[in-house]
Amino acid sequence: MKNIAIVISFSFVLVFGSFSSLGLKNYKIKTIVIDAGHGGKDPGTSGIVSKEKDVALSIALELGRIIKEKMPDVEVVYTRDKDTYPTLSQRANLANKKNADLFVSIHCNANPNHNIYGSETYVMGNHVSDDNLKVAQRENSVILREENYQETYDGFDPNSPESYILFSLYQSAYQQNSVKLAQNIQYQFKNRVNRKSRGVKSAGFLVLWRTTMPSVLVEVGFLSNQKEEKELNDKLNQVYIASGIYRAFRDYKTELEN
Repeated sequence: MKNIAIVISFSFVLVFGSFSSLGLKNYKIKTIVIDAGHGGKDPGTSGIVSKEKDVALSIALELGRIIKEKMPDVEVVYTRDKDTYPTLSQRANLANKKNADLFVSIHCNANPNHNIYGSETYVMGNHVSDDNLKVAQRENSVILREENYQETYDGFDPNSPESYILFSLYQSAYQQNSVKLAQNIQYQFKNRVNRKSRGVKSAGFLVLWRTTMPSVLVEVGFLSNQKEEKELNDKLNQVYIASGIYRAFRDYKTELEN
């Protein structure tokens, strides 16, 4: 974890240095990276009839389609556009190489209590409850499938609560804008898409860890809830969910550019 502390210090110098030289008056959001969670050998969580990787991909592609149609000046980049598995580090590296202005990762949730349902949007930060930590641990555990994962992720152990302490500082420089987008998404879900909002939360997600831009992880609903699983697999509902994320992005973009 020593490497994490070193990189944190260096990252703050780079980030705040770039902010000071940025012409905020002329700032434009030009590139968004849309990340469909899991994929390929990693199905993610599962419901009775569906897998997280498939639902996430459908919504991600629909979101990209809407943005391309409504905002042709914005470049849409997918971390995957089919059933493949890029590693979590590869997803972040792609966003960084593209100099993306925003990173949105789309997932589905699960809980042993099948009565729980609703959407949540996460930003990088300390988990404030055991439930938040469990969500992060479930999403991060995919790295155990990777060779040399300890070296790739600087000794990070997805099952160790201690690993999340320094780790959570990485997105601090982008926290305000990440939270703003997350709030927009939950507002749209609650007020326009008619989906239960479980709020904006924070936890240590590896896929957000190395992104050098505002980043959020959207849990669109629970596949462990039979009713919600059916809704999440409905094509029209997928359009509604993607449209809600699009409108949140549109409002975020307008506010920052103005």
